[in-house]
Amino acid sequence: MNEAIFWIIISLFNWDNTEDDEAVIEPAIAELSKKSKNEILQFEEILAEKLYSLDTIAHAKEIGEEAYVNEDKYFSPDWFLYARCVVVANGKDLYEEVLRNPRSFPKELEFESLLYVASSAYERKTGKEYNHVTKLSYETYSNEAGWK
Repeated sequence: MNEAIFWIIISLFNWDNTEDDEAVIEPAIAELSKKSKNEILQFEEILAEKLYSLDTIAHAKEIGEEAYVNEDKYFSPDWFLYARCVVVANGKDLYEEVLRNPRSFPKELEFESLLYVASSAYERKTGKEYNHVTKLSYETYSNEAGWK
């Protein structure tokens, strides 16, 4: 699995089904489940790296109403993670644009379902529970340098 294949799998999302996230991600799960177990794990590693790269205070300040303001105002780490998922789920061009320019971050959107693509593909392929832990954490605040 390399980044080119990662982005091809992401491009398989069926956005005609925007009211049904499972239907949106199904074509990607189907394709990823045809890959080797190792490639599925590599897909998750690449996803974690992309989400980690967007885990910065500059990006958190640009997500809309729920944006990070300061340490005194409530900020949802989960919502920010799901907002970062929107960026990756919409492909390489948007990801690279938002990475370069946090102000281009989509507002008021979330796509938590992206987090289930690899685990669903793995479980479909193997019939076993997915318990892979990525080298980089994509949880909000994991990128310590991005929050300084």
